[in-house]
Amino acid sequence: MKYFLMTLGCPKNTVDSEGMAMLLGGAGYDGTDAPADADVLIVNTCGFLAAAEDESLANLRALASRKRPGQVLIAAGCMAQRNGARIAREAPGVDGLLGTRRWMEIVPFIQALRGGKAQRAFGSYALLGDPEQPLVAATPRPPVVNGSAYLKISDGCNAPCAFCSIPTFKGKLRSRPAEAIVAEARSLTAAGAHELILIAQDTTDYGRDVGQPDALPGLLQEILAGAPDARWLRLMYAYPGHVTERLIEVMAGDPRICHYLDIPLQHGHPATLRRMFRPSNVDRLVATFEQMRAAMPDMAFRSTFIVGFPGETEAEFQGLLDFVEAIQFDKVGAFTFSAEPGTPAADMPDQVAEEVKGERYARLMALQQRISLIRNQAQVGKRLEVLVEAQGEMDMAAQLGPAAKRQPVSLARSYRDAPEVDGLVVVPGLLPIGQMAQVRISGALEYDLVGEL
Repeated sequence: MKYFLMTLGCPKNTVDSEGMAMLLGGAGYDGTDAPADADVLIVNTCGFLAAAEDESLANLRALASRKRPGQVLIAAGCMAQRNGARIAREAPGVDGLLGTRRWMEIVPFIQALRGGKAQRAFGSYALLGDPEQPLVAATPRPPVVNGSAYLKISDGCNAPCAFCSIPTFKGKLRSRPAEAIVAEARSLTAAGAHELILIAQDTTDYGRDVGQPDALPGLLQEILAGAPDARWLRLMYAYPGHVTERLIEVMAGDPRICHYLDIPLQHGHPATLRRMFRPSNVDRLVATFEQMRAAMPDMAFRSTFIVGFPGETEAEFQGLLDFVEAIQFDKVGAFTFSAEPGTPAADMPDQVAEEVKGERYARLMALQQRISLIRNQAQVGKRLEVLVEAQGEMDMAAQLGPAAKRQPVSLARSYRDAPEVDGLVVVPGLLPIGQMAQVRISGALEYDLVGEL
């Protein structure tokens, strides 16, 4: 028996897919990259935005159109949980829906589908479950990609953000037991992971659901004690207001914790943040960044922002630009507001025109491009440890001058760069993929650096 597994969406889906793959492998299934060769087709869908749902449906319909007799097609993950009825209506070739907290039942679900014993719902066979059910500790999974692995510490979210649909299909925060997280970290490092990337809807909320509102610092210490071979421990998806003095102290006190923090702020003007139902004390945010940079002068910050939120005036947008200029983020991602059905923001008055959203997005990214270049130029001459992700060839004239020609290069990341969303360190020459190396930074571009051994 063979399975084909496609993963859409964020790293949290990647972790769930890896868990499914391990369970399938343990049950005797072999993975394949060719859908035509598979007995079971699985798409781990994303349902965060309307565009993500459209992408999920397009992939499901494409697989369904080529499905041969005997093949089973399963839509798993967020869209299956959030909008299974739409999948059944618009992708009728889907045989089964598997919800966000039921992926660990993939093997018996496939057996039930193939044996005709599954229970039909939404026009397909569904195993969705209650998003409030406890989060089952995942089986430790050995797959490691290029020396890096995601480590999910919780699921669900307690934040009431006006623009976000995640709590409706992910449910409230459910923290994984620390012992399960440490065991998985140990398994991943034993399988070759030098970098462990902690992810959740809100990593800094870890433990709050069990009465421990500042449990993340202790968890970091437990992971590093239980998996001493980890070289980098990276934090993603921190929530403003939840970065505590103890967290800063722990991050500054162990060199294995990357001096990097991804803290999605969504905006920089208090009035917009209040409409978003987000923390709106901008002065406190500025103080947090200053405190972290005082404790860790080489700290790298990443954030994401939404432009064109309902009611955003030109003055409010300028407040966002001023905030970004003041903080000098190393990395920024930006999105134009998307009105998601069922969220409070979708029905707010004063929706911003699409052309205004696009113009503001361009202005924000132009500002950040200039800041990113300045932040990268400050790295020139420094020695950085990097993790090699890939090898290839590149025309290095833009980086090394007109005399440079196309040559073999290695693509790596420093502590300042998370995979998939941040920049790279380009190193002339071929270095072993998945290994770490010391380089001296010799050049800087808007998003990437150039280094040499």
